[in-house]
Amino acid sequence: MRFARALCAAVLVALTLGGCGATTTDAERAGPTLPSGERERDDLIRAAQQVLVERCLTVRGLSLERTARERRKDGAGRERTRDEDRRLQGALFGRGRPELSVTLPTGYTVKAHTDGCLAAAQRELYGDERRWFRTQVVVNNLRTEARQHLKRDPDYRAAHARWVRCAEPAAGARPDRPDPGVAAQCAHESGLDEVRARLEPVLLARVRAKRRDQLTTYRQLRSRALHRAAHLYATRTVPEPTVPERTILDNRQKGSTPS
Repeated sequence: MRFARALCAAVLVALTLGGCGATTTDAERAGPTLPSGERERDDLIRAAQQVLVERCLTVRGLSLERTARERRKDGAGRERTRDEDRRLQGALFGRGRPELSVTLPTGYTVKAHTDGCLAAAQRELYGDERRWFRTQVVVNNLRTEARQHLKRDPDYRAAHARWVRCAEPAAGARPDRPDPGVAAQCAHESGLDEVRARLEPVLLARVRAKRRDQLTTYRQLRSRALHRAAHLYATRTVPEPTVPERTILDNRQKGSTPS
């Protein structure tokens, strides 16, 4: 569904700019018309990134779509598919020691290569791959950073302790994963739900204020990528992505959900 929305947005951009006559309008001179919704804008960037990746792979003699077809074969084709999968993995994400690395306030380190087709597509869209990598890793983990502060809050710690006692069975140690119904009931009775609802927005706002510079950079680079993606489709310099290509890249991409 996300692919469909992205493709529809791209087609709309092309139709808006293509026209039926040869006269250049004021709107055309002003630049491509961008999708209005944030989700549609994200989808347009992802779709443009996808086709740039596929174009890069083609130069290296690889194809996401061809590998998908080979994967469906049985018998002798399986070993060949595994070999091509390994080649595809390296071509997509790079090989050897990662050149990019960011250690988050949570202590977790995220790494990436600069020699893969995904990195090449991001350079094309965002202009500065290293800057984009550092910024988007921090921004995508703002909620995780806020949750780390939440776990250190005295009110949360007290409520969580009450939740543990509530969810603990009458005899024996508390299971790692209590029954969902029991867990939900205990979250309400212990006050854990109330504490989360009260503290999480405050802590997230505090983290976002602390990372204001990164958020500004993130928006600037994303805006650059959005306009570049719209231009690529409007000038028809990239082919339309196909469903198998989009699905495979989604399954292989590294990263997390934006905060």
